[in-house]
Amino acid sequence: MDIDELRRIVTDFRDERDWKKFHNPKDLAISIAIESMELLEHFQWKSVEEVYEVVESRIDSIRDEIADITIYLLSLADILDIDLSEAIVEKVKKNAEKYPVEKSKGRADKYTEL
Repeated sequence: MDIDELRRIVTDFRDERDWKKFHNPKDLAISIAIESMELLEHFQWKSVEEVYEVVESRIDSIRDEIADITIYLLSLADILDIDLSEAIVEKVKKNAEKYPVEKSKGRADKYTEL
C-alpha cells in the first residue's frame, strides 16, 4: 500500500465522522507531538539494553503509537496539500547534500561538525 492509499483511508475515516472541521494545522501538529511523547514514554528511563526488552514486551502499544503519529501526519499533509512522497524525496536529496557519504559515513555528527 502506498502513501496515497493510506492518506485516502485516513481522510475517508475522518470525513465519515465529520472531523475535518477539527483538523487544522495547529491542532494536528500538537497531536503529532502528543502521540510522539506517548511513544517516548515507552523508552523513558531505560538503558540501551533495556530498550530492546521494552520493544519486545510492548510492541503492540508501540505499533499503535507509531500508527497514531502517522495518521496525524497524513492528516496534516492532507490539510496543507503536501505530497508526502515528493516531500520525502526532496528532503533526502537535501540531507544528501548536507551529509555527503565521504564525510558522514559511520559518524553521528551534525552536518555543521563534519
